[in-house]
Amino acid sequence: MSVEKKAHAASGWLMFFVVLAMFVVSVALFIFDVTSLARADDLLLPEPAFSMPLLIFTIVVFAAACFLSNGFFSLQPGQARVCVLFGKYVGTVTDEGLRWANPLYAKNLGLAEAGLDSEKPERGKGGLKSVRGSVISTRLRTLNGERLKVNDKMGNPIEIATVVSWRVSDTAKAVFDVDDYESYVSMQTETALRHVASIYAYDHMEDEDESASSITLRSNIEEVSDALKAELDRRLAPAGVAVEDARLTHLAYAPEIAQAMLRRQQADAILAARKKIVEGAVSMVEMAVDRLSEGGAIELDDERKAAMAQNLMVVLCGESDAQPVLNTGSLYA
Repeated sequence: MSVEKKAHAASGWLMFFVVLAMFVVSVALFIFDVTSLARADDLLLPEPAFSMPLLIFTIVVFAAACFLSNGFFSLQPGQARVCVLFGKYVGTVTDEGLRWANPLYAKNLGLAEAGLDSEKPERGKGGLKSVRGSVISTRLRTLNGERLKVNDKMGNPIEIATVVSWRVSDTAKAVFDVDDYESYVSMQTETALRHVASIYAYDHMEDEDESASSITLRSNIEEVSDALKAELDRRLAPAGVAVEDARLTHLAYAPEIAQAMLRRQQADAILAARKKIVEGAVSMVEMAVDRLSEGGAIELDDERKAAMAQNLMVVLCGESDAQPVLNTGSLYA
């Protein structure tokens, strides 16, 4: 695997004035030769008044200035240039501002699949291609993934989506170890999201002992995000990409089972509420029976206690208002 090497490029301002002086000198010498020839024609001199070696020197200086001018490039903050000399990786320049380097360094790094910031698209045998420049952005980027339909740990179809913040941390790996690192990030993000979604259940099931300690997609967002980030770090490391953050942006049951799961959640909520009501009613009945039996003012046998407990449970657990019934006879009549 490739490893990024730091390279430094000289400031371009000094070389700018050198190249500018070479252009000025070559143009001045060429004008001098042309004017000398014109004067010779006017004076009808038998010998040419201009020097052939001087003309050759002028052409050489002009060609050298044109050649050196190809070494200029500029980098903004958050950019880096990958220097390749005749197919050999030399290093990566991260110095900002106007710089000058070897003019023989490659300007383009070949064709790649059209990505997020593709330029100069060309139609090739493999489809739409783009010319990958030697300047690579190392700024933070955001990938907003599409909604995917996957099966969770329980086999239920769900819809899930994620947003990933990433940056290029190793330009050598990003350029030389993968064909197109942007497409690689997109595909590996989808694969990692499918993998993480398949190892966790969407929500807790009926088994309370197991669900108390298990991680679910709906209830443990932070844990799931950490697991997704770790999976992305492992998958994107060969491409020299570092993941800063990964979060779920959409999570829901698939439409074909959404209604059934909603009814199950509603039933679970009703059962939980009923359980709470019954627990409170039982404690209130016990307290009422104990308070009535204290002091011996009212003697309640087992049958009367059972009848009172039944009436109190109906009143406390009923959904509608209780309708009092006056009993004018005896309980044993």
